[in-house]
Amino acid sequence: MWIMQRRRAVALALQGGGAHGAFSAGIVDRLLETGLAPDRVSGVSSGALIGTMLAQGWAGGGPEGAREAVKRLWERVAEAHAASGLSNGPLARWLWGADLSRNPLWKGVETAMRLFSPEQLNPLGHNPLRPLISELLDRSLLASHAAPRLIVAATDVETGAPVLFRNEEITAEVLLASACLPFLFPPVEIEGRILWDGAYSANPPLQPLLRPDLPDELVLIRAQPRRRPGRPGTQAEILNRQNEIAFQRALEVELVMLPRSIRLTNYEPDEALAALPISSKLNAEENVMRALFAAGRETVRKREGASRGVAAS
Repeated sequence: MWIMQRRRAVALALQGGGAHGAFSAGIVDRLLETGLAPDRVSGVSSGALIGTMLAQGWAGGGPEGAREAVKRLWERVAEAHAASGLSNGPLARWLWGADLSRNPLWKGVETAMRLFSPEQLNPLGHNPLRPLISELLDRSLLASHAAPRLIVAATDVETGAPVLFRNEEITAEVLLASACLPFLFPPVEIEGRILWDGAYSANPPLQPLLRPDLPDELVLIRAQPRRRPGRPGTQAEILNRQNEIAFQRALEVELVMLPRSIRLTNYEPDEALAALPISSKLNAEENVMRALFAAGRETVRKREGASRGVAAS
């Protein structure tokens, strides 16, 4: 079992973004490759999945174990997506890339979401992520003293407050709750609390990362564009932009309250993600995952190059 050798206290905060989480995973991969050693991690939705794999992978094999676990997550997501039927064929990929909006099955899903609630469409609460998460989750590693401290957030539907889960409390149902978008899935109930996606209340939670002691650095990886050019035209575009704005609000409040002694390293997704179609957030095709992962790694490389340029001058 790998024991972390801590020098500086580094907190890692991971936003959610559906399939765009592969972009965040690419950033995490490059940061781990170049020496990132977080002793505390928080995440919601896809960020919660990445944070969980990172924490248990680190406990089992240090930074390389964490990199392998995060990569395996997105490989399995792509495999599950390939079996779903919600994929573009070769010609459609050539014509429209990551855009699923012309896919007949996607059109049917979009129409159904406008007419029926998730509980009407899916009364048994089927979620394709459940078997995948159950397969990958290793709760013994996650609860190990070698794992970074992990906080996963979901949102209490009745109060609107964030509900926080820590290493030993994290189960497949907790991760499904953290990623439960209410227009796609019925809410997840855990110990009598009805839960939705954590991004509605904390995207991701920062305050728990500041206790019991302040970190020296906070690395924030965003997966929701802060600025999206143009006017939303369709119902899907309007709903998506509403969610993006709402998902940023809680985070911006927490950032204002961040102590000045903490160095903030902020990775923005706008250049890589803002021009992508809305449907790409649900497109987990292997080629899309690989492209987003590579874009995340390139985002870090660009910052490294800029830093070297500043140092040289």
